[in-house]
Amino acid sequence: MRLIADANKFGLVAFMAAVLMMAAVASAEEDVIAIRQADMKAMAAAAKTISGMFKDSTTYKATEFKWAADTIRDRSGGVLSAHFASAADSRQSKAGPNILKERDRFDRIASDLRDYAVALDAAAQKNPGPMPASMRMRPGEAMGGGPFGTHVRNEHELSAMPAEHAFHLMLQTCTTCHTRFRME
Repeated sequence: MRLIADANKFGLVAFMAAVLMMAAVASAEEDVIAIRQADMKAMAAAAKTISGMFKDSTTYKATEFKWAADTIRDRSGGVLSAHFASAADSRQSKAGPNILKERDRFDRIASDLRDYAVALDAAAQKNPGPMPASMRMRPGEAMGGGPFGTHVRNEHELSAMPAEHAFHLMLQTCTTCHTRFRME
C-alpha cells in the first residue's frame, strides 16, 4: 500500500513538473515574441527619425541620424535572425511559418537590413554638420532594390551611393521581409 501511495505521489510530482516545464516553454516563447516586437517597434521609430530628416534636411542632426542607424544595425542581422530561430506558435506572433522553411532567404534579408544601416551610420559619421547634397538622391536617380530588384552586396558600391538611396533600399528590404514572412 505504501508503495502505491509513493508511486501516486511520484506520478503527481512528474505531472506537475511537466506542466511547469510546458508553462516555462510557452512563457519563453512569448518573451521572445515580446522582445522581437519591441525591437521591430524600435527599428520602425528609428526609420521614422531618419525619414523625417530626409523630408526636411534642416532637421538633420548627425548624432540623431547615427543613433537611429545604430538602433537598426543593432537589432538586425544576426540578432533579428536569432529572434526567429524556432517556430513560435502563438497568437501574439505575426511571423509566418515559412521563416524556418526559407531560413537562408530570411537570414540574407536580415543581413541586408544590417548592411544598409551600417551604410547610414557611416554617412552620419562622414557628415557631422548640415546634411550635404551628397547624402540626398539626385532627381531621376533609379532607386533599385524592392521585392524583385537587386540588392547591393558590394560594400564599396553601397558606400558610394547617397545615404538616402541606402535608406530607400533599407525600407524596401523591410517591405520585402514583411511581404514574404509576415502574416496579417
